[in-house]
Amino acid sequence: MAVRNGLASLLRPADSVLVLIDHQPYQLANLNSHDPHTVVNNSAALAKAAKVFGVPTILTSVVADRGGHIFPQITNVFPGQEIIDRTLINTWEDPNVVDVVKATGRKQLVLAGLWTEVCVAMPAIQAAGEGWDVTVVTDASGAVSTEAHEIAIQRMIAAGVNMITWMALAAEWQRDWARAKTAGPLTEVLIQHAAGSGIAYLWEQQLLNTPVPSPAG
Repeated sequence: MAVRNGLASLLRPADSVLVLIDHQPYQLANLNSHDPHTVVNNSAALAKAAKVFGVPTILTSVVADRGGHIFPQITNVFPGQEIIDRTLINTWEDPNVVDVVKATGRKQLVLAGLWTEVCVAMPAIQAAGEGWDVTVVTDASGAVSTEAHEIAIQRMIAAGVNMITWMALAAEWQRDWARAKTAGPLTEVLIQHAAGSGIAYLWEQQLLNTPVPSPAG
């Protein structure tokens, strides 16, 4: 397996395509590897970051009539966008999804979904074997247990899949704070979803705009 390193191995907005898989109520109901609130927050943040950087994002569900609709925190980021509903458990076996991904012309495939050990691992391992540069966003994904999540990550790493978290991915996409077109909108995402980092930024702005008290006369 080739070692993933060097500047070219980092993720770039112009080369990335994001697939969000099965962020649905049924899967969330048995999510035990993470706090469910955290996964909803992080998946929404990932969706918003992708929109900031113009990264094409495919939304897909599995048997939505029974498993429920994708979280509104995600679909509200892409109003009116078609959601590809599948019967196939493995997203990468569904040509309706794969054809849309291929049509973007991009080879850096970014995946996140529920559950990690099933709906993320299967397409990640298959796509990596087909030559795609695959990255999984681990904290916007989750499994039925901590063990299931960790074993799935081990399986995918062994298959050549890259692992990342949503904030690290956003930083790779931004790469330079001088890129003002995306720096401002990304900062808004951090304020909304990055908890301590977002609050610290607001505090910094408060301090910068607070006059220094005059010395007592």
